[in-house]
Amino acid sequence: MNKNLSNLKMMLSYAKKYMYLITISAAAIIIKVGAGFATPQIIRFTVDSVIGDVPVYFGRPILDLINLVGGIEGMRQNIWICAVFVLAMAVITCISDYIGRITAAKSTEGVIKNIRNSLFDHIQKLPYSWHIQNQTGDIIQRATSDVEVVRNFISTQLSEMFRTIMLVVISLILMFSMNVKLTLIVLCFVPVVVTYSAVFYGILSKKFLAADEAEGELFTVIQENFTGVRVVRAFGRERYEIEKFNEKNNVFSELWVKLGYQLGYYWGIGDFVTGLLLMTIVGMGSVYAVKGIITLGEFMAFVSYTAMMAWPLRSFGRILGELSKTKVSTERICEILREPEEQDGEDSVEPAMHEDIEFNNVTFKFEGNAPVLNDISFKIKYGTTFAILGGTGSGKTTLMHLLNRLYDLPEGGGSITIGGIDIRNIKREYLRKNIGMVLQEPFLFTRSIRENISIVNQEADFESIREVSSIAQVDTAIQSFSKGYDTIVGERGVTLSGGQKQRVSIARMLLQDTPIMVFDDSLSAVDSETDAKIRAALKKGKKNTTVILISHRITTLMQADNILILDKGRISDMGTHEELIAREGIYRNIYEVQMNMSDIDKIDNMNKTEEMDKEVTE
Repeated sequence: MNKNLSNLKMMLSYAKKYMYLITISAAAIIIKVGAGFATPQIIRFTVDSVIGDVPVYFGRPILDLINLVGGIEGMRQNIWICAVFVLAMAVITCISDYIGRITAAKSTEGVIKNIRNSLFDHIQKLPYSWHIQNQTGDIIQRATSDVEVVRNFISTQLSEMFRTIMLVVISLILMFSMNVKLTLIVLCFVPVVVTYSAVFYGILSKKFLAADEAEGELFTVIQENFTGVRVVRAFGRERYEIEKFNEKNNVFSELWVKLGYQLGYYWGIGDFVTGLLLMTIVGMGSVYAVKGIITLGEFMAFVSYTAMMAWPLRSFGRILGELSKTKVSTERICEILREPEEQDGEDSVEPAMHEDIEFNNVTFKFEGNAPVLNDISFKIKYGTTFAILGGTGSGKTTLMHLLNRLYDLPEGGGSITIGGIDIRNIKREYLRKNIGMVLQEPFLFTRSIRENISIVNQEADFESIREVSSIAQVDTAIQSFSKGYDTIVGERGVTLSGGQKQRVSIARMLLQDTPIMVFDDSLSAVDSETDAKIRAALKKGKKNTTVILISHRITTLMQADNILILDKGRISDMGTHEELIAREGIYRNIYEVQMNMSDIDKIDNMNKTEEMDKEVTE
């Protein structure tokens, strides 16, 4: 219950700015309901007092209005006046309904816009580890479908719930004023409706939760299939993906069919109960009217109020069903909003980043797993090129993620410093703006190549974009496209080759112009010659930059000032190429394997690499 109250408070916080519109909408509903209740009373008055001779028991304001139009006798001579009053109530109902819907729409869309903005903004600030642990499809489903469920409830069901409560309460008050016995008969049906509605509310809530989770899984399958379309086609996995989708889709459909059964039971029972109520009131009311216990006008008004209550009572289950669905969606939204954002300490600083980087006894592991890094210590001199070599799972990428604070070092897990300052004391945004990273699997947006490169610096001119593209050895390839830099890149860069995507990503990072550059196996998709050209251009154009190279290719690493060898999360060796090649170890073994390859083109490319590096050195 506390959790539900907390969720409600969180949702209400987004409505504060629109309370005046919500108040106007509520007032319009009250006027609309009031006009609706006035119509049966006008009919009752017309039948009993204008056509008949039943004394009038209205209050002074109503009597003054009757006298203003000529009194009872005047109205008997001009029966159309009663029709005008009915028409006036209809006009009031129409106007108040219009005002209520307009203000409800404005307030609803304002509230939902705030929720969407807050949700998206919050997701942007959540730790990288949270994104890794949660499926993208499920996140998208919460940020779209669940928000839409809340929007539908606020825009329609919430006002309907308010109107229903008013209808029931006011109907019972007026009905008690006309006949207590008939009203008590109506009241006998209310607990029945409330009881079975409460039972179905609990059942539907669980069903909707299961359906929502199934929808999230379905979204994940769709998202993974569409984004991984290259892999699916390359390995002929279409049939497997179709079967996987069909399986998830069948589960999702079956859950909604079961929900349909539950809703069908509810609506069937609701129709029976409301029909039984109307039948009872019409039967008993007819008997009372014949016996003279109630007047004909009271009987007509009583049946009208019972009919007015019948629909709200029958739709009460639909409202509760939507409420249960909204409750589930609200919980799923609030789960994200409660996740703690990345926070900088109060003493966080923005120091100079043109400094040495030092890893001190760094130990790190993912929750529930064995340590990925064990007691890692080394130093990277500013302005040098530092290389890291290691097998899959040795912790190379994790080291860089820790440097960029995508993961935070736990207490007792050592420290990483830049210029002697622990990176945990450096503002995250500032740190990441000063560490350029190119990953092995680069991500490109569905925009032009120019926009993809300039996304890190919106003010960069075209010459600057071409300059970094030339360094990344991709300018010529881009110019060969019919639209050049204005060529639209397909989703996730599917219109470019793997090497072109990597080089565009390198150009994007170079435009960021950071004092620290990290290449996380980001030259793996380019040939050795292009690899050498990129490194040569980097040495020439980025002399005052610390470059960290991660690669499995010895020719990419051999010109580095220092090379670190990782093996199963520990430092196996470290030194220059000459030092490492001179002693037994992993580096020498890999070097001999790669150098002894029979691929003549590979050897030629390595020779070209050495020549280009010498030219740069000279």
